Amino acid sequence: MPSEPENVLIVKLSAIGDVIHTLPALNAIRQHYPHARITWLVEEAAASLLEGHPALDRVLVSERKRWLEGLRTPGRCGHLKSAMAFAKELRDTRYDLVFDFQASLKGGILIALARGNRKIGFGKGLEHQEHSYLFLNERVPAVDMEIHALTRGLMLLAHVGIDTDEIVYGLPVSRREREAVNQVLSEGGIREGTAMVAINPVAQWETKLWDNGRFAALADGLIEQYDVPVVFTGGRADKELVGDIVSRMRCRVLDLTGRTTLKELAAVYERAALLVSTDTGPMHLGAAVGIPVVALFGPTAPWRTGPFGQGHRVVRADPGCAPCFKRRCPTIDCMAGITVERVMDEIEQLQVLGKRPS
Repeated sequence: MPSEPENVLIVKLSAIGDVIHTLPALNAIRQHYPHARITWLVEEAAASLLEGHPALDRVLVSERKRWLEGLRTPGRCGHLKSAMAFAKELRDTRYDLVFDFQASLKGGILIALARGNRKIGFGKGLEHQEHSYLFLNERVPAVDMEIHALTRGLMLLAHVGIDTDEIVYGLPVSRREREAVNQVLSEGGIREGTAMVAINPVAQWETKLWDNGRFAALADGLIEQYDVPVVFTGGRADKELVGDIVSRMRCRVLDLTGRTTLKELAAVYERAALLVSTDTGPMHLGAAVGIPVVALFGPTAPWRTGPFGQGHRVVRADPGCAPCFKRRCPTIDCMAGITVERVMDEIEQLQVLGKRPS
């Protein structure tokens, strides 16, 4: 019987949804190796989701984007020193197991830099892999990319005998973060215990965006048909887009755009009866906290990266060219073909909102 590893390194750098998809693998590793010291290597954007996670001992944060941008500035020496300090920290431990959940060149380079006995990941054959398998010394046969990303991660663990059917995220949302959210919602007129709908209308790809006017009509329809408060969410960079949606509405809503951290956003979704979202990180956050998600999908494949688990709804127009995985498109027919009526119908079928009394 092989001894339990002392040190385990998880490499999953980005993005927010991908990190969320890897949380069940983290919990499976912790359950299988209860005494191991587990470290997660991640980039800045999703790092706050991991801080304080009960299954983790250490979080290493790569500031790759900031370092690369900084090398083009007069303060390049400071950024170079920061990168070198990070490299030293990465190499301060010899890991018995290194799991490559990233499967990309940027992850592969860091895996090569790390000191590890068994560097485990998928071998040649994964889409967008960028030859990252070259940095591994233990290559698991590639699996079908049409399998959901969360499941693929658990299949990688099965190679070392970590089998689990249990999907546990364990998002480390604190009492302080929940209290902060309760305060913000209360100030916005939403009392504790009140059912609400959260709408996350933003995405990094323009091809994933739905028409602002339709989001406005959807929110008005939810308020008028179900007598339920609506909360809009998004990051600081999304304030203009969400502001345009709100300006088109007849009804009053609470705009939380740019006002929450990732963990506070999770606490917002915990309070919601339902989340309507484009294909983006917060969509997965909603699924991870256990609320029903109505997800609007266009150029991407929901069977690969849709909201995981039962009780969710995916809305697609399916014009024949989707999924194309393109960030730019002259028509975006896949999103333009989604109607407000179709989304309202999917919400009604979930039966999580009570009708307004007649």
